[in-house]
Amino acid sequence: MNTQQDEKSSQQEETNTIGKEERQQMVDLGAATVKTDQGTVYILTIIGQIEGHQVLPENTKATKYEHVLPLLASMEEKDDIDGILILLNTVGGDIEAGLAIAELISGMKKPTVSLVLGGGHSIGVPLAVSAKVSMIVPSASMTIHPVRMNGTVIAAPQTFHYFERIQERIIRFVSKNSSISEERFKELMLNTDELASDVGSVLYGTEAVELGLIDRIGNLSDALECLHDMIEKEK
Repeated sequence: MNTQQDEKSSQQEETNTIGKEERQQMVDLGAATVKTDQGTVYILTIIGQIEGHQVLPENTKATKYEHVLPLLASMEEKDDIDGILILLNTVGGDIEAGLAIAELISGMKKPTVSLVLGGGHSIGVPLAVSAKVSMIVPSASMTIHPVRMNGTVIAAPQTFHYFERIQERIIRFVSKNSSISEERFKELMLNTDELASDVGSVLYGTEAVELGLIDRIGNLSDALECLHDMIEKEK
């Protein structure tokens, strides 16, 4: 009798621990694991500003790459995770941190679907296209613009060459992971007619799909249905 009670107590403690871990992930990372008969989906949100090597102010909503990178690596290895849904609403941020996350997502074997909600601006564009299937709601927008740098900039030819090389990395990645050509994406990046006080382009849901940047228009139910279909095919 005592043995049965001990087993029940142990199982209850384990359940409580798992529940606490999931709640903590929701608070710290805006992430959640959803288990259904169709499979287990890990939901990851990429919001606010992508934080790089420098810590952003406390009043700034940010996605920390040192949290996301090991998290994605562990999700790829976990047998109980069947697919990953990435929800995006970001203004952009650190280029190298954003590209690091995007490269990790694009290199995953597990089914991945991204959904752009609100905005997927700047380095959010490579993040959006990094999933195996990318989707966007009609009201969402995506800003494509040249590389910028904060702080002191040395006005020398080498600096501008460095900027060009960074831009080429972004252009190649986006073209490789979407249906838009490098030439067309660069045109959008250097467009001078779209923004009043800046260079670049703003695309809304349907435009992003028509240009081949995003795969399709969709909402949350569409993204989940697509992910479950991919999971079913994998099984």
